[in-house]
Amino acid sequence: MRKAGTAVALAVTGALVAWSCGGGGGGSSTPTAPTGGGSSTVTITITGQGGKLAFSPNPASVSPGQLVMFKNNDVVAHHVILDDGTVQTPDINPGSTSAPVAMGTSGALTYHCLIHPGMVGGFNGATAEPPPNCNQAYCD
Repeated sequence: MRKAGTAVALAVTGALVAWSCGGGGGGSSTPTAPTGGGSSTVTITITGQGGKLAFSPNPASVSPGQLVMFKNNDVVAHHVILDDGTVQTPDINPGSTSAPVAMGTSGALTYHCLIHPGMVGGFNGATAEPPPNCNQAYCD
């Protein structure tokens, strides 16, 4: 009987030790989203309207290194370029979507259509204005 009691005591002690040490190292058990680099691709729609309404969402939120694609819902080609010249797409035909381009820096950036400078957009809170005296298609 004494051996059975000792065996039960050891089993209970072992179970308590295993339960108290059970995985996780004391950290949070709630998973968190990765930070930086943006894990998903942002799609910006070219609307076919002018000025600040030319792109949606506008402004868009992106992280450094996050990929951005431009989907052309208009009936003519467009060519998007960041105003600082660091990123641009080739011409995007009607109904097409650009290849993903990586946003290299953080912060507020503006962009426009190289073919139609009145079409303007921004990232991370930046807003752009169409050029002064804009008198071609796609101005405000």
